[in-house]
Amino acid sequence: MPFDRLWRNARIATMAERQPGLGVIEQGALASRGGRIIYVGPEADLPVGPIAKETIDCEGRWITPGLVDCHTHLVYGGNRAKEFELRLAGASYEEIARAGGGILSTVAATRAASLETLVASALPRLDHLLAEGVTTVEIKSGYGLDLNTEAQMLRAARRLGEIRDVSVATTFLGAHALPAEAAGDKDTYIARLCDEVLPAIAAEGLADAVDAFCEGIAFSLQQTARVFETARKLGLPVKLHADQLSNLGGAALAARFGALSADHLEYTDETGAAAMAKAGTVAVLLPGAFYFIRETQKPPVELFRKAGTKIALATDCNPGSSPLTSLLLTMNMGATLFRLTVEECLAGVTREAARALGKLDEIGTLEVGKSCDLAIWDIETPAELVYRIGFNPLHTRIRRGL
Repeated sequence: MPFDRLWRNARIATMAERQPGLGVIEQGALASRGGRIIYVGPEADLPVGPIAKETIDCEGRWITPGLVDCHTHLVYGGNRAKEFELRLAGASYEEIARAGGGILSTVAATRAASLETLVASALPRLDHLLAEGVTTVEIKSGYGLDLNTEAQMLRAARRLGEIRDVSVATTFLGAHALPAEAAGDKDTYIARLCDEVLPAIAAEGLADAVDAFCEGIAFSLQQTARVFETARKLGLPVKLHADQLSNLGGAALAARFGALSADHLEYTDETGAAAMAKAGTVAVLLPGAFYFIRETQKPPVELFRKAGTKIALATDCNPGSSPLTSLLLTMNMGATLFRLTVEECLAGVTREAARALGKLDEIGTLEVGKSCDLAIWDIETPAELVYRIGFNPLHTRIRRGL
């Protein structure tokens, strides 16, 4: 038989760029063999007779690509719920940081955690994503800020992909913040990162990409460029936390290095948007962080549209500024807070999220030859996936045809 599995009597949103809108196929069918899509199209075009080892009647349900969460900090120690409570009571971020809170409190908790503890604490967060149809997730380091802990975070991320049926992309984020032992010397810390830490991470094959946080409270353009130059020498693609709190020109820097993505981007200007479009750098918008830290400056969606910059969405799941584990809610936030369309939201967690990971040739759309990663939904229209809040209509999640 030509097919391992055949899904029939379905409505399909392929999300393929060569098709208009969501790439909808009414009365569609999709078939896999060896974990890959070998047919997607009208059911009427299938040959007559038994053609699959297993046939699934979707009963009119919708099929989309498996969802992709392209920006998370899923692995970390402890939590920051107490700080959230303190902020609600009026404490400032600076006051909390002086009292030992902020990112460095997560660094301390992560350094104190074993590999097993990091994996066990991340699993519930990962499981929430999988329960909503996520089949690929990116996981960053960045709460170790030393070689041993950064490596352990990345090993924990890889381990998650072994014990759960999900594809994990790992990103090294050593240039996330300055550890206390650096005593305020950012240049020396970046030098050590580039000369010692990043080469060791690359030698062990722990990272699929390299990220940095370019911001006044983090690292400068020059320091970030040094990290990117090192990544280039090591053959690793880059991405960037850029223009979240101010416009330092991070989006343009990311584009200059051909970054897969630049993320946050609340303060990006027209020059940055145009540079990203020209370089093929995806704008990853993170409405969870915007919401949680009560930001007021919205990312320049109209500039991205005008420039032709591709737009993705992600949870930014992290303990300090976006403790969010729902990509469905992220889509609603993207539409409600940033005024993205339904098509932009759905593309943002499928096709464009895959592009932001450099994996569009493998996932993100339903096309022949790609991995058979599917989400099957109990919905009447794809708009429901963006419209509803706190409701999960997932019927079945399929990864690699199973």
